[in-house]
Amino acid sequence: MNVPALATAPAPVPMRTRLRVRGIVQGVGFRPFVHRLAGRLGLSGFVRNDGAGVCIEIEGPDAAVETFRAALTREAPPRARIDAVESQALRPQHRSGFSIVDSGAGALATAIGPDSGVCADCVAELFDPDDRRYRYAFINCTHCGPRYTITRALPYDRAQTSMAPFALCAGCAAEYADVDDRRFHAEPNACAVCGPRLWLEEPASAAGVDPREDVVAAALARLRAGRILAIKGLGGFHLVCDARNADAVARLRARKQRDAKPFALMAANTASLRGFARVGAAQQALLESAERPIVLLDTSRPPDAILPGVAPGLAQVGAMLPYTPLQYLLFHEAAGRPAGSDWLHDPQTLLLVMTSANPGGEPLVRDNAEARTRLDGIADAFVMHDRDIVVRCDDSLMRIDAGTPRFVRRARGYTPLAIALSRATPPVLALGGWYKNSACLTRGAEAFVSQHVGDLDNAATCRFLDETVAHLRATLQVTPVAIAHDRHPDFYSSQLAVRLADELGVPALAVQHHHAHIGAVLAEHRVDAPVLALALDGVGLGDDGGAWGGELLLVDGARMQRLGHLRPLALPGGDRAAREPWRMAASALHALGRGEEIGTRFATQPGAAVLAQMLGRQINSPPTSSLGRVFDAAAGLLGVCTHAQYEGQAAMRLEALAAAAGGDDAMLSDLPRAAIDADGVLDLRPLLAEAATADEAARAAARFHAALADALARWLVAACRTHGVDTVAGAGGCFLNRVLTTRLRMRLAEAGLQLLEAQQLPPNDGGLALGQAWVAQRALF
Repeated sequence: MNVPALATAPAPVPMRTRLRVRGIVQGVGFRPFVHRLAGRLGLSGFVRNDGAGVCIEIEGPDAAVETFRAALTREAPPRARIDAVESQALRPQHRSGFSIVDSGAGALATAIGPDSGVCADCVAELFDPDDRRYRYAFINCTHCGPRYTITRALPYDRAQTSMAPFALCAGCAAEYADVDDRRFHAEPNACAVCGPRLWLEEPASAAGVDPREDVVAAALARLRAGRILAIKGLGGFHLVCDARNADAVARLRARKQRDAKPFALMAANTASLRGFARVGAAQQALLESAERPIVLLDTSRPPDAILPGVAPGLAQVGAMLPYTPLQYLLFHEAAGRPAGSDWLHDPQTLLLVMTSANPGGEPLVRDNAEARTRLDGIADAFVMHDRDIVVRCDDSLMRIDAGTPRFVRRARGYTPLAIALSRATPPVLALGGWYKNSACLTRGAEAFVSQHVGDLDNAATCRFLDETVAHLRATLQVTPVAIAHDRHPDFYSSQLAVRLADELGVPALAVQHHHAHIGAVLAEHRVDAPVLALALDGVGLGDDGGAWGGELLLVDGARMQRLGHLRPLALPGGDRAAREPWRMAASALHALGRGEEIGTRFATQPGAAVLAQMLGRQINSPPTSSLGRVFDAAAGLLGVCTHAQYEGQAAMRLEALAAAAGGDDAMLSDLPRAAIDADGVLDLRPLLAEAATADEAARAAARFHAALADALARWLVAACRTHGVDTVAGAGGCFLNRVLTTRLRMRLAEAGLQLLEAQQLPPNDGGLALGQAWVAQRALF
């Protein structure tokens, strides 16, 4: 009997798809991840880097291809960021195997990844006596180490980085070529045989010290002896001393000519900080993140009582954890070189001041030769290496506010991550302001904000801005069609913008300072609707040529309307009043009709009587609506700060007092009430009047902050009702004041309003360039 053959299902027809992956996908182990994923699913094809990101072609059954696509984003390496995956169907090629092929060219649409702290796997190897990279100060892999600060151009390949001069040894080359190795195509990969080397120098001899001396041990011995070291890091040099040695801290302050501005600390781990700082879950997560920023921490006692000279007069300290192998090695040496990494879970006694090596407020020292010259007389010794730093990049500074990480300074670990915009436009370059300068270049629907550049009050920082703009343009490979800048014509950033616009034959657009502050917040929140906003800062040139800084605005894209402002105070002596808060206190007394008290109340200040006459006759006393100057006035009236040694010092000390006082219902009852007139002017004189008669500074500071937050909320809520707008935003340096913003958010929430604030950039002038670019985009496109 014939038995019919059983029907068999036809073999599935393979499909081939090209996937274009954009985002942070180069230098983060993305290609080996793709290779392993394709192998697991039995797919053929290839993956390669190119100018647009990563290009993948995969071929196989439909179901396997769809599984691959889903896993691509779900299982991506930890340092990858996928912004988009574009798909294109292709004709199957019926080939087997999956390969990683050489990088291709093409229009640039990818980005360099930021630098990352040492990952757990590398830390384990660093402290394993049997590992070939035991105590090697430049250990890294695809998941950690330098990226942005060593990259000259894209695509991100070793030849395009400062690792190009270091030829891989056989062992490192084998790792680099092994797709299953953690160091597959890790461009900074190296070891003690083939990689960068470390040495220690005394200032008098560039030849170095005894070569038989262990560099890390020698460095630690000098720190313990109270000496100050200049240590080369990822984005520049740090000046380092023992934070528990008050004499060493005082000498560093004297040599750096930094009398009062706080220093950052470095500890081995969060357990080492908990002895004097409050480290909650959110703070710990931020401290231990791969980005490793400096994090502002509340202290259990005033910092001056715990670590004299580190953060004078403040209620917080800035602390960070090690992020380079060399930094880890210093703490390892102090712990007695234990094998393994378990010691990192225990409190360690070593605590270091780790402050930027930027003497005189100039840019961070980057090169060895530069360090020998600029840090001569400051550092007692230098710890150097021979891997060039291509891009200067300072430490980022952050805080936790309302459970959310927020920037005070955005730099290492976050630069040059793109900020997504609401829509794509032709590229715009924006050059920021005078203080806390940064630059911004847009490409498509993304904005790339540079690292912190600094205050443009010296030639070196101006050159750094030139350098930063050139690097942005080179790495993004776009030519701006417009250049935005601050309205103030005397800022170097404004002059550079006009010069570049002339060279490129494109328009230069002046953007009002406070419009740009609000624009930055709207840009990152991708809000295109009209908003009511508070712009609160120290100073910005207004549309009327005046000194603005306490503004109630209606912002609708490129259009801005000033609905109100703080009642102006006089600036006796002009800009000098911003550096001498007692002058603003005298101005407040004059505004209160108590000018006759100035001479006696400030009798110890030279020229107090003359200043009273200046105010009375309105001589060299221009008006300002700045909230920053109101804080100065309150601080001066309460005797908290008469002369500011750095920007914002008076306000920071006032905030510290308010935070220490707390604010129970009894303390904050019967607060002074500011008045709002028919022209939208908010009069804070009642708040200053109470400060002028207060006899307990901390209690008065708490009441001042509470009354100010209540007044600002009433002002904004009233404007929302008048204009029918329910989206509100706030920006400017005063939004760094946590005591103020906490109560302001609460009052606005009670009125059913949620405040949009800066999250991906600082609210101060560090975010100004993004706002300028956003306003220019809306004016032009």
